[in-house]
Amino acid sequence: MKINNIAFIGIPVTEIARAREFYEGVLSLQVSDEMMDGKWIEYTVGDNTLAIANVGEEWKPSDQGTGAALEVENFDEAIGELRNQGVPFAAEPFETPCCHMAVVQDPDGNKLIIHKLKPDNEKGVCKMKWPLLLLRSLTRNARENSIRRR
Repeated sequence: MKINNIAFIGIPVTEIARAREFYEGVLSLQVSDEMMDGKWIEYTVGDNTLAIANVGEEWKPSDQGTGAALEVENFDEAIGELRNQGVPFAAEPFETPCCHMAVVQDPDGNKLIIHKLKPDNEKGVCKMKWPLLLLRSLTRNARENSIRRR
């Protein structure tokens, strides 16, 4: 088997209208297709497709699910806009030798990575340590949120 490309990234949601407010209103994505009587909404992002869907009990949102990384033009500006709109952060912004990242959550708790690759002249060597950094950041934020709830 040879995988040629990513066909689409699918994100399950509980309420299409609320999810559309987030993906279209907060993330400024434009609808490229709508199917299944509005239960499946697609957005073109670069050469890829991001889909949100509410298709039944067999596919539900999870805060441990989706791992889509959304490349932004201006990282600091994007973070500011997300904060201004009250979007929850599962991992606060952090820097690796090759990029900047943060993890936000949609209204159903699905995690989305906000990502900005550094220009070649600023990029250091990426030795795949960023997943460990991301895991540490997510663990620290989960611990802090747990303490705040007590």
